Amino acid sequence: MTMDPPAPLAAAHLFLVGRFACRVGQDDVRLTPTTERVLAFLALARRPVRRHQLAGTLWPDVTDSQALTRLRSALWKVPAAVRASLVEADATTVALHREAAVDLYALDEPAPAGGAGTTHTEAEPAIARGELLPGWCEEWVLVERERHRQLRLHALEDRCARACAQGRYTDALLAGLEAVAQEPLRESAHRRVIEVHLTEGNSAEALAQYESFRTLLRADLGLAPSPAIRALVRPLLGRPAD
Repeated sequence: MTMDPPAPLAAAHLFLVGRFACRVGQDDVRLTPTTERVLAFLALARRPVRRHQLAGTLWPDVTDSQALTRLRSALWKVPAAVRASLVEADATTVALHREAAVDLYALDEPAPAGGAGTTHTEAEPAIARGELLPGWCEEWVLVERERHRQLRLHALEDRCARACAQGRYTDALLAGLEAVAQEPLRESAHRRVIEVHLTEGNSAEALAQYESFRTLLRADLGLAPSPAIRALVRPLLGRPAD
């Protein structure tokens, strides 16, 4: 008598940007707040974590034995089929399942190559919007939240430049303006938007973007724009850019 092969695991997906959510297969999975934190910690770690380290970080105010008991309880409250898709564990370590997808990881992938003359046949994948795990105040979240913010800004600016080089000016502006909206005082984001307007031949739009940034920078920080951004608009003026 032959044994049937085990059923394939349902695909698991964690969403950490904008909110915490979990999906296994086609089903949204409701988890306890404690289990959410276990899975979020494992997702942010991106590697197997020793049980004592995980338990001690999440429950620092109890004994090691109590912390390990709480960790086991948090994992075993998840139905077995769901747990198998989400977690890999042995006697000493716990990890997010290697096949589980996490929205945060999209920013870890290198940007696609391409510039002027590159054909564009498919829309680029969306960059998840929002703050990483909003409302969570743990130190291990705060560090990763800032990392995500910086990576997202760079990804948006890179997408803006890439789309502009390919002549996709609407896509370029959407990415550049989203970077500006996320961090209004970030000069490199404004510079990308100005470059798109200049490439399109929209001098008035380029000057308007520059003046908006110059005014905001002076009002908030008492600073003037850098020579690099002033050089972009100087040819449009009959005088040096302020």
